[in-house]
Amino acid sequence: MKIALIVNPYAGGKKSEKLLSLIEKKLSFHNIDYITYISLHHEHCLKIAAELKIDQYDAIVSMGGDGTNFHVLNGLLSAFKPEQIPPLGIIPVGSGNSFAMDLNLYDFEDGIRSIVKNTPRWIDVCSFTQAKKKIYFVNLTGLGFVTDVAKTAQKFKFFKDFSYIIGVFYRTINLSFHYMELEIDGKIISGKNCFVEFCNSRYTGGNMMMAPDAKIDDGFMDIIVAGKMSRTSLLATLPKIFKGTHIKHPAVSSFKAKKATIKTWPDKTLLPDGEILGVTPATIMVHHKMIRYLN
Repeated sequence: MKIALIVNPYAGGKKSEKLLSLIEKKLSFHNIDYITYISLHHEHCLKIAAELKIDQYDAIVSMGGDGTNFHVLNGLLSAFKPEQIPPLGIIPVGSGNSFAMDLNLYDFEDGIRSIVKNTPRWIDVCSFTQAKKKIYFVNLTGLGFVTDVAKTAQKFKFFKDFSYIIGVFYRTINLSFHYMELEIDGKIISGKNCFVEFCNSRYTGGNMMMAPDAKIDDGFMDIIVAGKMSRTSLLATLPKIFKGTHIKHPAVSSFKAKKATIKTWPDKTLLPDGEILGVTPATIMVHHKMIRYLN
């Protein structure tokens, strides 16, 4: 078996860089032939993936987190038809690794086992279009409070995980709501909104279970809509996301859909697979069992 190993050396606070030698030794031990490609800057993984001679590989493996996988996926789909793309693998060494958890990949050892096992699984991919460019994601994309928190956290990323706590409290103190019009498979939902998440998989931000009923191969996305709520109620609800019980809050609704169109006033930033990319309005679609992943 021969793989292309696309590595983000900055993933997980440079955890990826520290583990690379060990992982290469383990791959060799299992007789996995590999060529390593090192990302040099943000979005370089996308360019590497788009320029691969994919017919030379039995699998394309990203070593990093959700963002690394996002760029590899988009690079491949920008250059090749889905049926041309070999199975994708993930060696999860990022700070989040949310999507990998739905593939039962919790650490780099699981990632290596999935490559050795080599049993691909067809999974759904979601997409939206911005400036005539199609953007794909397999974890989730969101807008509103959760995206605003991520934008604030980026400014304090030198604090690592604590940066998100800073983001939560800053955005809660300055809490504001936007007006939303959401069309879900022909049904219109509108009103004041705190955040919306379009989920292909269950987790976000590591082990926060944003969409407890989501499945990565059912042909649907799970849409979590949080309406207007007080600061106290919001702070009390956020910790419940770790167990998925936030959806019981009276201001939170959950829907399944194959297609959804979102408009907001004002326009809101989108966050596909943790990457700040795109704005509303947007139409999100599910592509049923579009790509194979090793699990």
